[in-house]
Amino acid sequence: MNAPVSEPDIASRTLRSVIVTGAASGIGRAAALAFAAQGDHVLAADLDAEGVEETVRRATAAGGISLAAVGDLAEQRVVDSVVARTVAEFGGVDVLVNNAGIMDRMSAAHETDDAEWERVLRVDLTAPFILTRAVLPHMLSAGTGCLVFTGSEAGLRGGAAGAAYTAAKHGITGLVKNLAVMYRGQGIRANMIAPGPTATGIGVDSRPDAHGPSVLRSLIGANIGRIGSAREQAAAIVWLASDAASFVNGAVLPVDDGWSAV
Repeated sequence: MNAPVSEPDIASRTLRSVIVTGAASGIGRAAALAFAAQGDHVLAADLDAEGVEETVRRATAAGGISLAAVGDLAEQRVVDSVVARTVAEFGGVDVLVNNAGIMDRMSAAHETDDAEWERVLRVDLTAPFILTRAVLPHMLSAGTGCLVFTGSEAGLRGGAAGAAYTAAKHGITGLVKNLAVMYRGQGIRANMIAPGPTATGIGVDSRPDAHGPSVLRSLIGANIGRIGSAREQAAAIVWLASDAASFVNGAVLPVDDGWSAV
């Protein structure tokens, strides 16, 4: 039988080093600002240089120490640079928030060309894996770490997106569960949120080449409840990364106003 462990003191906390991807807008920006408001050190990463610099400006104003990193996180050299910079500036990586993602065109399988498939899988599944793989040695060395992923309702069901996005987000769900099992007992937890419809700007509404109707219109009458905010999703991310969730590992947390329960 495993020996009992002491319960964490959730009333006190130390400042942490946090990487947040997709931090130029939406859920990523909201998460970066929420961590910064707690005084955490945040490295905000995104392809959008102007957007991520604005996030850093706001995070610094909120009370945290924040740095910007711009680049394609599906490229190993970019990932290595982001992790090395975080370790050099902040002393390690305590929390990784794999949030960056893109939507597909709501394409059914026969409408999905190689370019769409590869682009969505590269951003939504391959990049989070590469970054996770890069931070794990640092977390293992420290004996602690928290991995939080932004999944999707599309990772829980088959009718919330097109073929590529659905496959990618189901892949994230499986990756989170595997990480939780492989690294439990080594001080590392892995969890994910599964956002329902959220006002972030990632939706297919802005895609003039979308095959299907917009996500929101296609879900009318599907009991989705109200549309969530990026701040509500970020609050769940921050909680999963906190000591208050120290016994939560391998969890898929729907943040969706009950849509997943319908």
